[in-house]
Amino acid sequence: MFERFTDRARTVVRLAKTEADDLGHPIIGTEHLVLGLLAEDGGIARTVLDGAGIVRAEVRAAVAAGDDAAALRSIGIDLAAVRASVERRFGPGALERAEPAERGGLLFRRSKMPTRFNNGAKKSLELSLRVALSLKHNYIGTEHILLGVLKEERGSGGRLLRERGLSYDGALELVRAALRDAA
Repeated sequence: MFERFTDRARTVVRLAKTEADDLGHPIIGTEHLVLGLLAEDGGIARTVLDGAGIVRAEVRAAVAAGDDAAALRSIGIDLAAVRASVERRFGPGALERAEPAERGGLLFRRSKMPTRFNNGAKKSLELSLRVALSLKHNYIGTEHILLGVLKEERGSGGRLLRERGLSYDGALELVRAALRDAA
């Protein structure tokens, strides 16, 4: 399937891996694909996301906070306020993860586990192929990845986009318009 990906789409997947690594997440999810789409300059998906008012910094903050923020909000705890309070008291970055010290020797050698896709991200990438075929395209571009993420309803990437007002149908219309403008 990856042989059908455009160069930009491949870059999005690499950027998703980088985003997951930077956030300390061992698994690439749909939320990392969204961050990859927002990090890639140019491309139809970026045009659609920019047009929909989706801001990378907001999405990245939501991904960094994770689902814990929603759970805490449901019981009346504002995670942003807690974070701000801790950083005022203990300094900026007080809640950031510390990297463990490197250990030497044969028994303590650390191996970097390969980052892999979760089921939602795999499904989104499969759906991007289906979306491309339904649009009668013989390639998978960034726009197809975006639509695949939105079509995968259980993924947190699609949820983040829907919370910001971008639905699958709305994105599809914006993609079609952008493709017409590009032609």
